[in-house]
Amino acid sequence: MTLPDLLSALDSGETIPANSPLHALMHETSQEALRITGELNGSYHEPARVRELLTELTGSEIDESVTLFPPFTSDFGKNIRLGRRVFLNAGCRFQDQGGLEIGDDCLIGHNTVIATLNHDLAPSRRGDLHPSAVVIGRNVWIGANVTILPGVTIGDDAVIAAASVVTTDVPARALMVGSPARMLRSVED
Repeated sequence: MTLPDLLSALDSGETIPANSPLHALMHETSQEALRITGELNGSYHEPARVRELLTELTGSEIDESVTLFPPFTSDFGKNIRLGRRVFLNAGCRFQDQGGLEIGDDCLIGHNTVIATLNHDLAPSRRGDLHPSAVVIGRNVWIGANVTILPGVTIGDDAVIAAASVVTTDVPARALMVGSPARMLRSVED
């Protein structure tokens, strides 16, 4: 098993059975993510060094316009894609195995949690993992302490109010509030 094999399975939404070779590789990759985020969070780094560590974590080049205020955690790292001019505020936690894409010009608030995996509901298969990507469109503002669940797509220019729990897709230009998040109104210039 190789990382490209694992990413292919995750990106296709394939169930990752507990104790399988793919599951073991996912845990191995997670150890690398823990090492990198440990370095990132362990002391102060200039913004360019923060981007270097994000590049190492994700395995893809991070644009010089991306800003991250640590601490930051990712328990996998290799399935995060960040657009340009993205701002990640302190305390973000990303579970990205299932795929996480954040579009250009997004603002991600303090302590945002984004999950892309579910466990199987059946007790006998509880260790099995079901990946489902989260896609955040362009120019989205996510407030502090928001949780975004697996499989959610957030449309361009949407706003997610602080402390909301996003369980379903969000239309473009929607202002979402609450738990579960519901549309309050459209966002207009």
